[in-house]
Amino acid sequence: MIEELVTAGVALASVGTVYAMAAARVVKQYERGVVLRLGKLRSGVRGPGFTMIVPFVDRLQKVNMQIVTMPVPAQEGITRDNVTVRVDAVVYFKVVSAADAVIRVEDYRFAVSQMAQTSLRSIIGKSELDDLLADREKLNQGLELMIDSPAVEWGVSIDRVEIKDVSLPETMKRSMARQAEADRERRARVINADAELQASKKLAEAAGVMSEQPAALQLRLLQTVVAVAAEKNSTLVLPFPVELLRFLERAQQPAQQAAPPAPQVQQPSDQTAQTQLSLPEAQQRPIQPQELSTQAQQLLAQWQQSMQEQLPPVETPLDPDFGGSKSGQD
Repeated sequence: MIEELVTAGVALASVGTVYAMAAARVVKQYERGVVLRLGKLRSGVRGPGFTMIVPFVDRLQKVNMQIVTMPVPAQEGITRDNVTVRVDAVVYFKVVSAADAVIRVEDYRFAVSQMAQTSLRSIIGKSELDDLLADREKLNQGLELMIDSPAVEWGVSIDRVEIKDVSLPETMKRSMARQAEADRERRARVINADAELQASKKLAEAAGVMSEQPAALQLRLLQTVVAVAAEKNSTLVLPFPVELLRFLERAQQPAQQAAPPAPQVQQPSDQTAQTQLSLPEAQQRPIQPQELSTQAQQLLAQWQQSMQEQLPPVETPLDPDFGGSKSGQD
């Protein structure tokens, strides 16, 4: 009798242990348990910790309540200004109602992923290229609202949505690079022109100051020469300003007026002396046409005579048929 009781007790203990092991469940801190008894949802959601269910009757489904980071595959679309782009994003969401996430949707992760892809293609078609590149914050908010509206019924809350990358065709990248380069060049030209204008005003003021003291120009020239020579150049190009020549010319005029140079006296021939002496007399009175022709003939005769005196004598050629001379002149 005692042995039967002991055997029965051991059997009951074994059954109880098996039942407890089958009914015992542990829910982690970041999870919630949804119990379905014979396919019907139990009212209470099991919290974190140790819990018991009815084996073979209840089914406990755990739902993760952490924030889930889900990358959205890159979607290709055409913007409102007819530019083909490829955009990918990332969605941050979490489950706020474990029962709705289990009952209302078959797979809430897959549903959120598909909704994010559809919303991303829709937002691409409604936006322009400049908005996708520069005004992403506004697009992120619009994309978040588009995904969050149906996800509320699934017990899912969209925390935030971020557009991660915008891929452009190579031709569009080159066009944008040329546009940016042209804009930079335009700004550089405007700045350079402004600098030239300011420099011209300052140079005009400097020229006005130097015009009052001409020696200042020569001092500035010497400063330039010193600056160039400091670089150890082998060749030094020294510009000679025209203003300096004018300054020297103006400085020499008073000296010439004070002491005129004495005329140089040459020893010309008798006829040349007579002609040179007669020229001042002719300049004092008006010259008649006949006198002018006579003087021209006299000057021509004097020139021919001087040329004959300067030329060497021509010797008789050796051969009568040869037109040259001994000196080898052709």
